[in-house]
Amino acid sequence: MAKETGNKLIAQNKKARHEYTILDTYECGMVLTGTEVKSLREGRANLVDGYAYIQNHEVWVDNVFIPEYTQGTWTNHSARRKRKLLLHRMEIRKIESKLSDAGHTLVPLSLYFKDGRVKIEVALAIGKKLYDKRQTLREKQDTRETARAVAAARRRQR
Repeated sequence: MAKETGNKLIAQNKKARHEYTILDTYECGMVLTGTEVKSLREGRANLVDGYAYIQNHEVWVDNVFIPEYTQGTWTNHSARRKRKLLLHRMEIRKIESKLSDAGHTLVPLSLYFKDGRVKIEVALAIGKKLYDKRQTLREKQDTRETARAVAAARRRQR
């Protein structure tokens, strides 16, 4: 059996990019059980309600939904348990100092396989106000409209 290479996306938290301003991102490993990995290999997970926090100089992610493995037996895992993230001590200290500032939070962005290992991307973020969300939506809509106009102009030139 050949070893896996490259990245394979499992789940993405698109809502987080809309709700928060992303300041910095970190790639972490996760401590998982065998049935969790098998369930993730089937491509089943949900990060929408998930959040990360630091407790006793360890980073934890909670409320990330990894459904029970269908062929699992009594060794199956609970779907929304808290899971430990694996980061270097210096990265944890850096995150901890930034989280002490008001309004900063740690949010999971994506869950993926990297060379056969499960990785999670967490972001240090600040919550957006309603007018910030409207502004980003307006900017996306404007860029989409200009791209359409450019494409239409190119089609007419042919």
